[in-house]
Amino acid sequence: MNSRDKDAVVLLSGGLDSATVLAIALRQGFRCHALSVHYGQRHVAELEAARRVAAALGAHEHRTMAVDLAGIGGSALTDPTLAVPESPTTDIPITYVPARNTLLLSLALGWAEVIGAEDIFVGVNFLDYSGYPDCRPEFIAAFESLARLATKAGVEGCRYRINAPLIKMTKGEIIKTGAALGVDYGMTVSCYQPDARGAACGKCDSCRLRAAGFGAAGVADPTTYAASAR
Repeated sequence: MNSRDKDAVVLLSGGLDSATVLAIALRQGFRCHALSVHYGQRHVAELEAARRVAAALGAHEHRTMAVDLAGIGGSALTDPTLAVPESPTTDIPITYVPARNTLLLSLALGWAEVIGAEDIFVGVNFLDYSGYPDCRPEFIAAFESLARLATKAGVEGCRYRINAPLIKMTKGEIIKTGAALGVDYGMTVSCYQPDARGAACGKCDSCRLRAAGFGAAGVADPTTYAASAR
């Protein structure tokens, strides 16, 4: 794919997956406009991680926008009165944030339309994930159709592409890919309840998936864990 000098908006949370996606988009030659969103998440340390990752990997620019999903509530990631689960579950966990990826992709779409970018990158994953409905291939395909219908650029012929290069990869495969592209995962924060320094709890679903991924990839885990984690 020859994408040299083409613009793309890359959703960058500051976690492992989004850092890998930014590295992939850059390797493909896109001029990357990284977008992070302060949506009221309790794990706000990930936003500082996103700034580190954007600078280290060489994003063309990095912006942080804000929406108030804490005002909606209903998730342990936005409501501090709800406990983050520390045991696996077969149901969609309470860490699911209602409409989060729909809203984040909408912000990315708006920015893409303004700068004339046809490509949006997002780090959703359908294999080693927590069961969130807005991480499924069907959701990505539906949003891509929406993008072409709901924008001035779309109705005038822009063929928006929602790129989700990790969607069918295991966490181990994601880490191998990122490591080959030079991603320093020590800069990233994946934990749902890190401490003020960004140190991981080692117990939440995201921490478990991350640790298992490093094990499967045969890559040393650079995660900083809180003293109480293990």
